[in-house]
Amino acid sequence: MEYTEKIIRQSDYWYNDGLRKAQIKDMSGAVRSLRRSLKFNHGNIDARNLLGLVYYERGEIAEGLVEWIISKNLRSTDNIAEYFIKKVQKSTEKLEAINEAVKCYNQSLIYCRQHSEDLSVLQLKKAIEVHPSFLKAYQLLALIYIHMGQSAKARPLIREARKLDTTNEQTLRLMYALSAHHDQKTKKKNEKVSEVVEYNLGNDTIIQPKYTGIKRVTAKSAFLNLIFGVFVGAMIVWFLIAPAVQTMKNDNTNKQIVKYGERINSLKSQISAQTRALEKYRKNEKDVESNLETAAGTADSYEKLMSANEQWKSGDYSVESLCQILVKINKDTLGEKGQSLYGRITSDVYPAAASSLYNSGNESFDVANYETAIHNYDFVVRMYEDYDNGGALLNLGLSYLKSGDKEQAIPKLKRVIELYPDSEKAKVAQTGLNIISGGEESEDTLKRAGEVVQYTDDSDESSYEDSTTDTYDENVDGDYTEE
Repeated sequence: MEYTEKIIRQSDYWYNDGLRKAQIKDMSGAVRSLRRSLKFNHGNIDARNLLGLVYYERGEIAEGLVEWIISKNLRSTDNIAEYFIKKVQKSTEKLEAINEAVKCYNQSLIYCRQHSEDLSVLQLKKAIEVHPSFLKAYQLLALIYIHMGQSAKARPLIREARKLDTTNEQTLRLMYALSAHHDQKTKKKNEKVSEVVEYNLGNDTIIQPKYTGIKRVTAKSAFLNLIFGVFVGAMIVWFLIAPAVQTMKNDNTNKQIVKYGERINSLKSQISAQTRALEKYRKNEKDVESNLETAAGTADSYEKLMSANEQWKSGDYSVESLCQILVKINKDTLGEKGQSLYGRITSDVYPAAASSLYNSGNESFDVANYETAIHNYDFVVRMYEDYDNGGALLNLGLSYLKSGDKEQAIPKLKRVIELYPDSEKAKVAQTGLNIISGGEESEDTLKRAGEVVQYTDDSDESSYEDSTTDTYDENVDGDYTEE
């Protein structure tokens, strides 16, 4: 255990050393320290995450991702490496730019091996432009400039490289090479200034400067003439050639603008026509879908009507099962004869079924069997919404309320108030709504009001038999006349 603790402490020491170096932009030193930390403790998550950040800061995204992925595999939860990975993956544009920079860097290496320094410089400039923190690109471009003798261009690149990594060994070597190249250039310049010509004249050795005064004056005159010629050429270009070129560019630009404007108008017209055609197709599609739905509903209603008619004519049927079929029929989709047949069957079946189901619902309601009560009342309301002058509808809403289903209770109670605004049932329905909304009325009040409705507001059920009995003079499955 003591040996293990020493190893862990040593790993933590090198982690802290790497952290200090990373804070002062000593990225190379930070990499060395963090790698030592990981040698002592392979599972040091903090050191591995920091190493990935250092690589990321130097522009080496792939190396950083490798360290974060290893860290995540070592500890899958509560690990900041997962945040770094997601952040890199989300920035797709940046990843594409980095990938493009790496390709340019690799291509520049190929050009260097082929002694094509100019092409290599172009590739490296492009890599730095899309990936400004690419340390290796700065170093290679500075090296090429030193090799080409362009120290002035290499110097700012080395400064940028030092900002990214202050103690990078390759950067320091480039600084030394730049300094040596500068010293060598200065030495050569001094040698040229002090160059003399020695020759023997008889027994004497004559030493004199290489350039005579006349030659110096001639060189200065040639230089001044060159400057004057450049100035005259620049004036000719500025006042004569440049205006003509600019005018030509403006004419070409105007022609392109007119051409593009015509093309845009043409495209707008095409888009407008296609949009109108698309809207027309969509409208026709909606009409077709609506017609199909109506046809399907009509076919379904007729199928159910035929099934109900067969059971009704046979006389061997269950009232509840027959009612289940009838309440699912959409009367409005039937034709005149279909509606007539539907009226005959319902006038024969609904009154007795409604009375039986209503009484069963009341019995279930009295013993707090609200699930059964809801089932029975729902059938009654679907057959006759105004059954018992709204009593079935009210009891259905109260059953939903007492069973805890307030969403179903609200529309039923509101419907009672709408149909019978000044009745006792409306007061009971309003009491239920007040309870749902958190009013002052208690459930005891609702219970007493409900008892009044059930036992004091009865109506003559035979009225439903009279109201649903019609006289038919049409032929449905043969000629008949019934009352």
